Amino acid sequence: MTRKAKEWCSFLLTRLVGLGVDTLVMLVAYVLAFAVRVEFREPSFGWRATVLCFAFTWLVQMFSLVVTGCYRIPWRRIRPLDLPYYMGAALLSGGILTVLRFVFHEGRHAWLRPPYSVTLMNGVLFCVGVVMVRVVWRYYMVARLREQSLLLNRSEHLPNVEAHVDLLRNRTVLVTGAGGSIGSELVRQAMAAGPKRVIMAEQGELALYEIDREIRALGSSTPCVPLLVDVADMERMRHVFETWKPDVVLHAAAYKHVPLVEANPRAGLVNNTVATRQLGELASPFGVKRFVMISTDKAVKPVSAMGVTKRLAEILLMDLQRPEGTVFSAVRFGNVLGSSGSVVPLFREQIEKRGPVTVTHPEMRRYFMTIPEAVSLVLQAAAFAKGGEIFTLDMGESVRVLDLAERMIREAGFRPYVDVPIVFTGIRPGEKLFEELDISERSVLQTGPARIFRCKTGEVDVAAVQAGIEAALAENLSAEETLARLLELKGR
Repeated sequence: MTRKAKEWCSFLLTRLVGLGVDTLVMLVAYVLAFAVRVEFREPSFGWRATVLCFAFTWLVQMFSLVVTGCYRIPWRRIRPLDLPYYMGAALLSGGILTVLRFVFHEGRHAWLRPPYSVTLMNGVLFCVGVVMVRVVWRYYMVARLREQSLLLNRSEHLPNVEAHVDLLRNRTVLVTGAGGSIGSELVRQAMAAGPKRVIMAEQGELALYEIDREIRALGSSTPCVPLLVDVADMERMRHVFETWKPDVVLHAAAYKHVPLVEANPRAGLVNNTVATRQLGELASPFGVKRFVMISTDKAVKPVSAMGVTKRLAEILLMDLQRPEGTVFSAVRFGNVLGSSGSVVPLFREQIEKRGPVTVTHPEMRRYFMTIPEAVSLVLQAAAFAKGGEIFTLDMGESVRVLDLAERMIREAGFRPYVDVPIVFTGIRPGEKLFEELDISERSVLQTGPARIFRCKTGEVDVAAVQAGIEAALAENLSAEETLARLLELKGR
């Protein structure tokens, strides 16, 4: 059976259940209305006519729900603005039954002539009942399924925050890329830890404005300094380190969108690799105690320009580790829900437009975390880092992107392939079918916290890597040639 056929079967089953619930509501409303009308005695025209009268009333009320469009409104999406549709259905059914009482006479047509009082009470109870079951269902679904749990197919795990509170309390914290999805959450959690001050470095004016406005609205007494600066501008960054003397650097600034970095590998190399190395070189002279780089699961056996630039950044940053001085570390994790450019906001936008929802491949799988979950684990890893370590996070089971798209469509109240089409666009350059986040014993070592692992990395010829990067930047290479050079460096 095809996916579309399965969705139609599921839709029909769901609709039948809905009709059954509505029928039960109508029956209860009808029985209560009649019981009050006849004072809980047998009606004068007998039980048979009463049962036939309910069947006819049910038919009229179902017709009214269909005509007024009530059955086009998914139960879980009912809103106050939808109430007029249900009130219209109640008024229409009541009007039809009232007209029929005028048209037909008593006697053998008694089952077509419910009393006026029964029609009125039944109409009110019917309207209230069908609305209430939908409202109850909506709130049940909201309470049962948080968005993160729905999309992750697991519950959200927030680690103990005591370790990273101790890391940041009474410290000057510099967050690069502070306006991004991860960077802004780093700022929020840093502010909550009671730092001496937080320095927000961001090159995007709007992004910096938004996080600065959000932090100021909290009314915290902790100074939070917005700096409009490019991390690749070393003269400006040197001034930042010299002026503010950060104790902890949380380096989240990066070009992370795979297709864009694939088309602009030189820019990715400068921003992701060279700038990270230069920031690391500023750390020890200015007394930085801990420097944490936000890395990615795409740095594991990288095939894309973005993954290669992040892997090279890890190599060059870890090479700066010395027995004394700044403690350098990097933390790898996968996709985060709701981050800019991730599939979740894209799918949501496509669903609102009724599709099509674009999925690259039916079997593509990715790891997902919520932003607060990922940032908490990053800070916890940074707190117990000894120096020169690359950590990876246990992100649970990978999620098939197609399953994610289908769940999001259903949660929005639509049917995949029926109401909202799904199309497959093919794997883009630099993308993998499966991201690798190996936490087996052959690849990682267990740390104290259960969900944080220390990666086992082999020996790397750092001098050769540096020479290759300098050569790639010195030559006037095309995007394709730069990408080829980066992929060569990966193997060194």
